[in-house]
Amino acid sequence: MRIGRALVDGAPHSIVVLGDGGDGAEVAILPQDSPTPDDVVRDPTARQAARRDADRAPRTTVDELTLLRPLTRFNRDILCTGWNYWDHFEESHGKREGQDPKERPIHPTFFTKGPLTVIGPRDAIAFDPALSSTWDYEAELALVIGRPGRSIPEERALDHVVGYLVANDVSQRDLQRAHGGQWLKGKSIDATMPLGPWVTTADDVDDVQDLQISFELNGHELQRARTGQMAFTVAQIIAELSAGMTLLPGDVVLTGTPSGIGNARDPQVFLAAGDELVTRVDGLGELRNHVQYTELTAYSTGAITP
Repeated sequence: MRIGRALVDGAPHSIVVLGDGGDGAEVAILPQDSPTPDDVVRDPTARQAARRDADRAPRTTVDELTLLRPLTRFNRDILCTGWNYWDHFEESHGKREGQDPKERPIHPTFFTKGPLTVIGPRDAIAFDPALSSTWDYEAELALVIGRPGRSIPEERALDHVVGYLVANDVSQRDLQRAHGGQWLKGKSIDATMPLGPWVTTADDVDDVQDLQISFELNGHELQRARTGQMAFTVAQIIAELSAGMTLLPGDVVLTGTPSGIGNARDPQVFLAAGDELVTRVDGLGELRNHVQYTELTAYSTGAITP
């Protein structure tokens, strides 16, 4: 099942995307009292109810809808994995401004992003050059936990995944370097992480370690890899992350980006207002976002709400 959210007659509705979710895919528009994607990833009975509702729901096509971010209710920060493709780890050697590790990590590298980073699959990415001069892109596979677990054995790890999404971990490299070498600040700017376009449940993904990830900037492909190139598999990530730490239904985990990031290129490529980004994972759909100037450095008492 591919379950997401969209605006229908000005109101948010859950939708179920039929078939493979490609161009022109048929969509079932669920009633407003149907389970949301947030419900579906947390509760097996909600998944069953959403499937039943989809069977008798009115239809349209995905191209006719304004898609919204599929998940809106977060238990905590987005949990993220860094340096999880060795080609990406190596391409940045000497370009981390003195923060290079001495050798390849022997365990996954984890960090978090604030949940207010999350925007939808067609939303504008906030951009303020007064905040940072080095806005970078990172195409990634994301997963959602569906069953709680602590110290999950690697061989049982995928049993705890309810579904997968596409993400772009837009990052501010100068902020990433400026705050003691930790990544939270340079990864947590409001309204900068597209996520979606919907949640594809795990039973519709044949092999999570054989998916193609790609990224285009203004029509030029800058990233392409397969998830089989990961340094640490999805199962290994879950096993290591959950060691002594309970993962909860609804937790979102990013699994790292392959090579081709802007900071590692020569000359470097950074995002600017007006840029068009397309992030794809085969079988999971695509994100289409543009970069839009948004004042982020002025005092404000309200969050950006896409």
